[in-house]
Order: sequence, then C-alpha cells, then structure tokens
Amino acid sequence: MFPINLNLQIDPWLITVIAVCAAAFLVFAIIWSVKAHRQQVTAGREDLIGKTAEAKTVMDPRGTVFVQGELWTAILDEGRARPGEEVTITKVDGLKLHVSKKA
Repeated sequence: MFPINLNLQIDPWLITVIAVCAAAFLVFAIIWSVKAHRQQVTAGREDLIGKTAEAKTVMDPRGTVFVQGELWTAILDEGRARPGEEVTITKVDGLKLHVSKKA
C-alpha cells in the first residue's frame, strides 16, 4: 500500500469570504422575513371591496364580472350594465359580489 499524504490547506481568506457571505445572507433573510410578517395580508375577498371589475354578461341585475383574473357571479345594485362596462365592487357575500355602476 502506498502511503497517502495529503497536504491540503485552506486559504484563510476563503474562509473569511464564505463566512461574510453567509452572515450577509442570514441578515438579509431575517430582515426580509420580519418585514413579510409585519405586512397586512392583501388577499382574499376583503381585498376586493372597492376594486373595479368588468361586466362580462348583461347584468340585469345578475350577471358575471371579471376581476383580478377571475370570473365572479355579481348582483348589480341598480340599473343595468352591458358587457364591457366597468363596475365597482361594494360588498362580498359568500361567492357573490355586489357591484354598482362606475360613476
């Protein structure tokens, strides 16, 4: 058997650079996660109130609207809306939206 003699040395600068990079990553990850936890959730049906939707069917008073990439069943508060008209969401009731014509 041949004797194995490995004279491997790790450069101290390499260790320093890796340690600094790891510390910087941890600091940014901690800061980012703290900011993410402090923000209020901006998703769900509560977020829809006040948004603008587009009527996809004739609303007299019931119809379908398109908002944020989704089709919703909607009830128009008063009047009639044609396809393509913009309406404003006033209330969310289960899976139905209550909308009014945009002024």
